[in-house]
Amino acid sequence: MSMITATAWVPRGFAAPFPTKYDFNDEEFERISSLAKLQLEEAKEHLDEARNQAGETSGVGGPSKGKSKAAEAPRSLGDVDDDLKEYDLEHYDDDDTKDGEDGETMGMFGNVKSLAYYVSNAQDPYITLQENEEDNEEREELQILATDNLVLAAKVEDEVAHLEVYVYEDEADNLYVHHDIMLPAIPLCVEWLDIPVGKGKGEAGKDTNGNFVAVGTFDPDIEVWDLDLIDCLYPNAILGRSGESSESNKKKKKKRKKSKKADDRYHVDAVLSLAANRHHRNLLASSSADKTVKLWDLNTTACAKSYSHHTDKVCSLSWHPKESTILLSGSYDRTVVAADMRAPDAKAPRWGVESDVEMVRWDPHDPNFFYISTENGVIHFHDARVAPSSPETSRPVWKLQAHDESVSSFDVNPIIPGFLATGSTDKEVKLWNVQPSGPSMVVSRNLGVGKVFSANFAPDKEVGFRLAVAGSKGVMQIWDTSTNAAVRRAFAHRVAPVEGEVKERLVGLEEEESSEEDEGEAEAEDRVEAAEEGKEEIAEREGWESMDED
Repeated sequence: MSMITATAWVPRGFAAPFPTKYDFNDEEFERISSLAKLQLEEAKEHLDEARNQAGETSGVGGPSKGKSKAAEAPRSLGDVDDDLKEYDLEHYDDDDTKDGEDGETMGMFGNVKSLAYYVSNAQDPYITLQENEEDNEEREELQILATDNLVLAAKVEDEVAHLEVYVYEDEADNLYVHHDIMLPAIPLCVEWLDIPVGKGKGEAGKDTNGNFVAVGTFDPDIEVWDLDLIDCLYPNAILGRSGESSESNKKKKKKRKKSKKADDRYHVDAVLSLAANRHHRNLLASSSADKTVKLWDLNTTACAKSYSHHTDKVCSLSWHPKESTILLSGSYDRTVVAADMRAPDAKAPRWGVESDVEMVRWDPHDPNFFYISTENGVIHFHDARVAPSSPETSRPVWKLQAHDESVSSFDVNPIIPGFLATGSTDKEVKLWNVQPSGPSMVVSRNLGVGKVFSANFAPDKEVGFRLAVAGSKGVMQIWDTSTNAAVRRAFAHRVAPVEGEVKERLVGLEEEESSEEDEGEAEAEDRVEAAEEGKEEIAEREGWESMDED
């Protein structure tokens, strides 16, 4: 059973041609120890609490109290098995156990200190097989060409959460997993970053490019990973409570325990959306089930500002394409706000919709307008210059019943004006031609991904018609929409003419089928529906977390 909850494209030319292998050295050990210190402290607290509760349940003062001395005394090995007496295992590790007069211990690893350690296999005289040829082959397998795109997929598979990094070779119609990154909790959103963050950032200036990803999960922290590093054990940076210094965490240790109260310094509930500012590249916006929007400075990995424009969970964010400080946010309070991040206390224009907001997105070709998708399958198209006096008086330019169920994902093609794609929990993907008179449907497809949780157009001009679609079946499909006859007719002025019949292209990497596929799919769909609702109370049920509304 698997599902893909979110996807993101990486533009061509940003990935390293030869990603490097992770090197776990002393410096990296110190970094991980520092970052993980808070998590270890919290884990110890939880363990102590569990032990205390166990003691209270048994009616005694602690887990060890109430046991008889006989129960505490270790059993003699002789009582277990007389055949083991000859080995004298009870005194196996005693210091005075000698083998004759040479003073060496009888232990299996008694000579461990005399074992030689070699930094590389080439220095070990007992290893005759050289690794040069194998290294070269592995290096070639990891190579990413300048014409390749990376596609990121936040995935849950057999109760394990990870981020899969795909390579998409357009000319070869090939899609494969290059490497993956283990995640601490079920991922809900991913955002590609073009700036170095955290470890190894060095003297990165404003013109320095990077290839990083920010991942939001059910945990309140946001992890930032280097996509050019293979088999990394720990993120480059953590935005949130776990990323703070141990001293500051120690001072507010008591306040943070089991607290869901909103905090200005970090999120305290699931992270539902991320949006990188492409003009001010060090700024990353995040929204959460804790009803706040936070602005992070990626140079310092600290929260620069917290905003409370909504009264319910904030599920979607979008930066204005031109006015770089304007952030659009959508919430389950059924409102959308366009706020200037420089004026957190100023009253921001607010639009209302008929049901919970699913996604918001500015029109990249005319930034005076923006789109809203809702839980009941409706797309709203608004003029940002016409702000209503109240959310109840909102009047869209047009409104479209795009699907019968929730429009969980949609995207506006960045290359082709008026080209809109919508994906729904009704398992359909629909393509639309948006004209001044309104939208008209071009084609509808069931791509076999289950309930659609993500539908994103490629960012590069060369692959502008490619649409990545993923959902509850854990399947990624990349659809070359330019090979569809209806799309070619609708956008004939943007599609290169081709002689003869054009065969429709669909490139995917499918999961192996199992007898429990239907059951697993239904359970996965329930999980993501719970994630979209931002539920908070956690309980274990058949190996899955479950979240209930307040």
